[in-house]
This record gives sequence, C-alpha cells and structure tokens, in this order.
Amino acid sequence: MGDANARAAGPRSALTAGVDLAAEPKRTALAIVEWSASSARMVSLAVGVDDGTIVDAAERVDSMGIDCAFGWPDDFVAFVSAHTQGTRVDLSNDEGMAWRRRLAYRETDREVHRRMGRWPLSVATDRLGLTAMHCAALLDVIGDRIGVVDRSGAGKVAEVYPGASLRIWGLLVPKYRVDRDARELLLAGLIAEAPWLDLGTHTDELLRTDDALDALLAALTARAHLLGQTFPVPEEHRAQATREGWIALPSGPLSALLGGPIR
Repeated sequence: MGDANARAAGPRSALTAGVDLAAEPKRTALAIVEWSASSARMVSLAVGVDDGTIVDAAERVDSMGIDCAFGWPDDFVAFVSAHTQGTRVDLSNDEGMAWRRRLAYRETDREVHRRMGRWPLSVATDRLGLTAMHCAALLDVIGDRIGVVDRSGAGKVAEVYPGASLRIWGLLVPKYRVDRDARELLLAGLIAEAPWLDLGTHTDELLRTDDALDALLAALTARAHLLGQTFPVPEEHRAQATREGWIALPSGPLSALLGGPIR
C-alpha cells in the first residue's frame, strides 16, 4: 500500500481494532488487540456496539479493520444511475451473465477471486446491502473524527475479509460462522499458530458467536495492514479503489504479525 513504509515506521507500541459490522448494533462486534515486541494481548471484546464506540476506538488505535464492503462497483453505480434516468440498458458489448457479473463485483472482489479462487459476496446483489449502507455512514462519522477515510486502505482504516485472511494463514475451518464446534477447532488452530496471542478472559465470547471471532480476525488483519504486510492496490486500480473500496489481504504468515517495529 502507498503508505506502508510510513505505517511500518510507526511507534514502538500499537493497538489494532477489528470491527465485524452488521446492519444494526446488536450483531456488531469490536475487538482491540495490544501488541508488544514479543506478544499480543486482546484487551477488549464486545458484541452489540454502537457507532460512537467504534468511532472512539478508531481515534485511539493505530489501525482498524472493518469487515464490510466500503463501496459499490463503479459499473453498478453507473447502471443504476442510468436506469433511474430512463436510459436504455446497453447490452451491445457484453450480454448475459458476464455483463451481470461485471455489475455485481468490485475490482477488489475480482482480485480476491484471482488470488483465492473464490468470490466474496457481492455488495450489489447479495445480502450485504443494508450493512454496506451502515458502513458508508460509519466511515463518514469516523472521517469527521480522524480525517477522511481513504476507501483504498491508504490510511488508518482498512476493509478486511476475515474468511480470506484465514485461508491465507491456512486456518480456515468450514462452517465456523454457524457451528460452535467449528469455532472451537478454529480457535485451537489459531492459538497453536500464534502462541504469543493472549486472549485473556474472552475465549467464551469468541466461541459463543462468530461476530466476536470475526472481530478478532479483523483486528489481526489490521495488524498486517499497519505493518504494510498486505497486497498492494495495483496502480491501475488505485483511483477505482478509492471509490469502490479495497480488501486488505495479508501477504504473509500469521507469525509475521510480530515482525517489524512494534510496541
């Protein structure tokens, strides 16, 4: 990312936050992790947090990862705008499913598919719309406090995708979002790979709900973002990413999160 070196050269101490955003506070979770030179400690975890709590956290942490799309596909926005104005749909260049898929997915979604072989949910056509509306308003309020949020991730706040982070780290357990036993298996794998991570008194909450677990994973991915250990936005897509958003995917193993200048 463009400011990776600036982030990596930060202070010797760090706090990262992860937000598993939902359409309403009831299912929204916030995790904060404190990093030292040889360990990381989960200092807080809450499910049912409001926007004010998230904004306060954004102001005091060094990096925040939010699990939600930061924008909509450019082609989708143009299509809806034209349709609203009564402009006829132009199918002359690309008809059928390929055309619909171009409208449905952002460039960052296509990048995830290229790297992971799997499509993220579409913010334009899947069940993410209400949460993305919430996210758009939240980013504006965060911006009021810390300065405009760059949706490409060139700043303190980044869009993250916990499932993709888990896949990159080799820890993905199917159905962990709906099965407590799967969450227990995932958490055991996480601790085995990161024995330096102290979960404190939060294990039961991490097992109780996938919202809490995804917030922790978002906070870990935010650490990769802070250290510049995420795949950069291709230069040809940088302007587009500032509108559509860009998913920060870890570019290294989980163990690398302790590398570099840290508290």
